[in-house]
Amino acid sequence: MKRDNLIRKLVDLVGETHVLTTEDAMSPHLVDWRGRYRGSAVCVVQPGSTAEVSAVVATCALNGVAIVPQGGNTGLCGAATPNPEGGAVVVGLARLNRIRSVDQANNTMTVEAGCLLHDIRAAAAAAQRLFPLSLAAEGSCQIGGNLSTNAGGVQVLRYGNARELTLGLEVVLPSGEVWDALRGLRKNNTGYDLKQLFIGAEGTLGIITAAVLKLFPQPRATETAWLAVASPGAAVSLLGHLQDRFGAALTACELISDVALQIVRRHLHCRAADLPASPWHLLIELSGSDDAATMREGLTSFLAAASDDGRLDNAVLAHNSEQARELWALRENIGEAERREGPSIKHDVALPISVLPEFIALAEQALGAAFPDLRSVVFGHIGDGNLHYNQSRIDAADNLAFLDARPQVNRIVHDLAHRLGGSISAEHGIGQLKRDELPRYKQPLELDLMRAIKRAIDPRGLMNPGKLL
Repeated sequence: MKRDNLIRKLVDLVGETHVLTTEDAMSPHLVDWRGRYRGSAVCVVQPGSTAEVSAVVATCALNGVAIVPQGGNTGLCGAATPNPEGGAVVVGLARLNRIRSVDQANNTMTVEAGCLLHDIRAAAAAAQRLFPLSLAAEGSCQIGGNLSTNAGGVQVLRYGNARELTLGLEVVLPSGEVWDALRGLRKNNTGYDLKQLFIGAEGTLGIITAAVLKLFPQPRATETAWLAVASPGAAVSLLGHLQDRFGAALTACELISDVALQIVRRHLHCRAADLPASPWHLLIELSGSDDAATMREGLTSFLAAASDDGRLDNAVLAHNSEQARELWALRENIGEAERREGPSIKHDVALPISVLPEFIALAEQALGAAFPDLRSVVFGHIGDGNLHYNQSRIDAADNLAFLDARPQVNRIVHDLAHRLGGSISAEHGIGQLKRDELPRYKQPLELDLMRAIKRAIDPRGLMNPGKLL
């Protein structure tokens, strides 16, 4: 089918205002958040229901046209950006934004894929429940994209990532058929758990259109503290003591280098100025069913003892919710501050928590030897072993040229992570950015199995081509 005929058919399905064809209208959908990848497309289609998604996909499949699913377009690996060739249709899910139901007794919520993560969290709170997935981009990211990349965030330590927070899915398959598995069951031992194929698949197997999500009781009390520590080793040790003392009440534990903190302060002028000077920091959160006074007393006692015996250099305890938000703003704005600082070479690695200090030490040694005047911005979810480890030159003016060294830097970082039992992608996915790196670190049998699944579900390779595999 010729381009104009295809566009007319899509207009018939979803309405003229929901098929974008001009360069200006399509432009925001053709570039990734970091501005690294820019593609082209026949058009951008914005269906308003699962039935419309199904009809759009079936029409594209009938005519052999590739499909690129797109949520909030906040991904960091180019998975939602079409290829430059321009033969694909981008399917945006923003209009699928209804919260279909909240089941308080079952502690579940059924939502459409285009719902903003912020809105889902707010709707859960309005029902006196908690949806714990929390990301810096929650005001713009959509839950369909979160599930397609198996998003993590700051509360994985206690609640798990997106995979653990999902009970059921509704998915439009590459044929246009709709697989409806919107069941709020915590036990369902009736064969393969098919929903797990689509979570983390980056839209290469189908388009998630709705999901049943787990909810939790709202915590009665929350405490936030900023801790100064001497080294990553001291941070890992302190994490162990925090877990021994507080167990599941330790909701989040974030490692932040002083380099990362200073970049945020330089570019975003965040508050919380009276923080102790230190080469490394931990941002921790406790939450649970204890009353506020009991939780604060327990945390204060722990921090005093840790300071006395040298496990902790210093600490700042948030005295109210506003101070807690100020501390979290320092952590959540690191990515935006880095972007303002200029381009850098970014990594999202996962490692056993026990080897994080070794990884940081060995990586700094190897990178420093290969690239003098290198600066590493280190931060991440130390509680689950996920480290964001980014390199740039000390002089920001040198960074564009430094990007040419990406293959060498990646090889040092990724080889070391792999040797220490880690992964080259913890929560950002593969997309275009790491697609060609994957064969170096995946067993051939793993890749063969992934390709077999892809062929079985998408035999013509029309669903998000060029991503992941």
